[in-house]
Amino acid sequence: MTHKRKLTRRELLRSSAVAAGTLVLTGAPGPLAYAQGSDTIRVGVVGCGGRGSGAAHNCVESAPGVQIVALADTFADRIEKLKGDFNVPEDHCFVGLDAYKKLMALDDVNFVILATPPGFRPIHLAEAIRQGKHVFMEKPVAVCPAGVKMVIEASELAEQKGLGIVAGTQRRHQNEYVETMKRVLDGAIGEIVSAQCYWNMGGLWCHKRQAGESDVEWQIRNWLYFTWLSGDHICEQHVHNIDVVNWAFGDVLPETVHGIGGRQFRTGEEYGHIFDHFGVEFTYPGDVRTISTCRQIEGTAGNVSERVVGTKGWTDCCGRIEGENRWRYRGPRSDAYVQEHTDLIKSIRDGKPLNEGKRIANSTLCAIMGRESAYSRQQFKTSWFTSRCTLDLLPPADLKLSDSRPVPAVAIPGQYELPGWAQQGRRSRG
Repeated sequence: MTHKRKLTRRELLRSSAVAAGTLVLTGAPGPLAYAQGSDTIRVGVVGCGGRGSGAAHNCVESAPGVQIVALADTFADRIEKLKGDFNVPEDHCFVGLDAYKKLMALDDVNFVILATPPGFRPIHLAEAIRQGKHVFMEKPVAVCPAGVKMVIEASELAEQKGLGIVAGTQRRHQNEYVETMKRVLDGAIGEIVSAQCYWNMGGLWCHKRQAGESDVEWQIRNWLYFTWLSGDHICEQHVHNIDVVNWAFGDVLPETVHGIGGRQFRTGEEYGHIFDHFGVEFTYPGDVRTISTCRQIEGTAGNVSERVVGTKGWTDCCGRIEGENRWRYRGPRSDAYVQEHTDLIKSIRDGKPLNEGKRIANSTLCAIMGRESAYSRQQFKTSWFTSRCTLDLLPPADLKLSDSRPVPAVAIPGQYELPGWAQQGRRSRG
């Protein structure tokens, strides 16, 4: 009998990293696409609120030869300031739920920033890639499994077309994180035995309903508090920290998910139907348990961080390693919100466009699974969720601002029905 050496957990993770994402599709890359006609990056901004405005300024600051030439938003009032900041002509400003299509049809736009509420992200990404545009898109990139699949498909098409995609997970472009994670993946802390990540803080802004606002208009203006638009705060915000933990594991998905959570502090109707706290246990290959917590409750202790523990030490993932291979980051520091644009634009000009679409889709998927496990208080395998969960929160193609859209009831664990759960036996769900 021939005896084979047993693979270490790290070798197993590295060898299976590509195959682990159940939803990931495959496709051969096509010819590279460059900025059309010249080296100038001509940017269209879809979603001109706070993050879209910030991303537009970051993009222009990130490299020479970058121009904001077109704007699109559901609401005209969101466009006005950016239009003045960048002298965008009126005929390149578009308003309405279909404004993104008009912007992306412009021949003189070769790069788009997607910064609308996340529920629209899969549809907007798919259209941008279809129209041959490079993309910077904010996180998260979806709010449901159907949206994640759509993002992965669009990312595969981008590879074939040679189009760049970078997501707003700026830690992936921050020197302190990049250098730390290189060492973690090279074994500086040994085999990972546990990890913790947190985004615990107070509250955020809230748009109270104004007289005359329809359901859809109010919900889009107050998008943080509706799952079909934001994915809940575990998805909209905490995905940053979850993404870092995935990074430490070589971008392998967890195998099982078990979440808890609730709504105790933000109970008014202005806060829609989302939770205000979550706690999730993700179990990665090798039965490695990790803890993820997030909270938006005033008067509570704040903690936005990550911590990964190995057999040789531990790291904060952001410039510090303790243990056998103690290390501190002493190198240059830059604005990661600018650097993510710098990296994308350089890759386009070098003819080797970055494509982070599938990676952020999988991190978004983890946040969605944590939310659905907490809503239902059910534990399940990732393989079950990616193949059996039928949740689809994508906005309908004929959505109108004037539409009625009742607010769903707040999920009650034990009563909330996880889509697809009833059709599958408990044994195969894990």
